[in-house]
Amino acid sequence: MWHSRKTTSKDDRTGMVATEATLGLHIDDKVNLWLGRGHMLIGELSRRTGVSTRLLRYYEAQGLLDVRRGSNGYRHYDDDSVVTVRQVRALLRAGLSTEVIREVLPCARGERPDIEWCAELWDILNDELAAMDDRIDDLQRSRSTLAGFLTRS
Repeated sequence: MWHSRKTTSKDDRTGMVATEATLGLHIDDKVNLWLGRGHMLIGELSRRTGVSTRLLRYYEAQGLLDVRRGSNGYRHYDDDSVVTVRQVRALLRAGLSTEVIREVLPCARGERPDIEWCAELWDILNDELAAMDDRIDDLQRSRSTLAGFLTRS
């Protein structure tokens, strides 16, 4: 239950009046309320990142996004979640799977993101690049075959 209190005092020396207001919250022992820096619910995170709530829940299920749950079951995120979602989006645009992104995220810094390199991560991303090159080669062969059909007609 919320309560507020307002007090007014007068400084006898200067004659100035000061007003102080306080807000308080009484929390039942059964209520698990997490209040912290940048506390937000899933709708706010969606608004701040432009990512649908459905995708945010998917990122959570894939282990890409940390979330705390209140006693009411609501998801609670902090400000770092905004950066994490932007990192995930950038890494997805780079063609990485969510499985690879889960391995890359601990080394990601900033929204861009910049990567703190380690030998394992270097190998993982080199393997991903080689697989992407193979897919591009396959697509170019398929394109040539299709173009050949069109030139024969």
